[in-house]
Amino acid sequence: MSDTSYTPPKVWTWEQPSGGQFASINRPVSGATHEKELPVGKHPLQLYSLATPNGVKVTIMLEELLAQGHQGAEYDAWLIKIGDGDQFGSGFVGANPNSKIPALVDHSTQTPTRVFESASILMYLAEKFDVFLPEEGPARTETLNWLFWQMGSAPYLGGGFGHFYAYAPEKFQYPIDRFAMETKRQLDVLDKTLAERPFIAGSEYTIADMAIFPWYGGLVLGRLYDAAEFLSVQDYKHVVAWAEKIDARPAVARGRRVNKVWGEESEQLAERHDASDLDTPGQAAE
Repeated sequence: MSDTSYTPPKVWTWEQPSGGQFASINRPVSGATHEKELPVGKHPLQLYSLATPNGVKVTIMLEELLAQGHQGAEYDAWLIKIGDGDQFGSGFVGANPNSKIPALVDHSTQTPTRVFESASILMYLAEKFDVFLPEEGPARTETLNWLFWQMGSAPYLGGGFGHFYAYAPEKFQYPIDRFAMETKRQLDVLDKTLAERPFIAGSEYTIADMAIFPWYGGLVLGRLYDAAEFLSVQDYKHVVAWAEKIDARPAVARGRRVNKVWGEESEQLAERHDASDLDTPGQAAE
């Protein structure tokens, strides 16, 4: 047994931050920490987000809708700085009591409709505009199978592997091995599926692809945790080919920039309020 092994107490108490990159915003209670109303722009759809994989799912969907000519999908995207605790403002908590990005508010309904959890937002938009989700039958079920597969699986990639490999204040072999194994198993599930079909749920591009791409596509394209070599992502050739195909879509390229405030400045776009915002050089956060 290691000298640094930990024996849990009979009753856990929160005494101090546990360290690591997100220690300042982690806490064991919910609710607002301060009063702050959410801004509202000129479009019916108001998105409050950040370009993490979960946020990018929704901006890809919105840009894909606009690329198909759905003008009702025009949106304002407001930056939520999770490192600063913006998600604990009273307005954001009103939009999402779970204080996680992304959150969407649809002002086109008689009473504004709040939508939170990325899968719920994707389904809401797909049903609102009748696209990217089959209406019925086995094709719809298969799409939802994979949409919810992502919601159940990605926490092992992000909160599990990503946290212990990239963000934890100390490196420990057991959790890294445990979650690397699970991440590779998930990649193998996708690889075997994509060996038999062009898109995740079948022959058509759907919200399942939009949900899975920012996490697993980002991983095999070398954009997550600097872990491509560690996980030997090149072994999952069908996932890589699928990711490259999705990445080449113009709407995906546009969606990936929205609410992005890191990386190359030319790729940043802190907020998006008009389609033309994405046709200009980068816009860093203030």
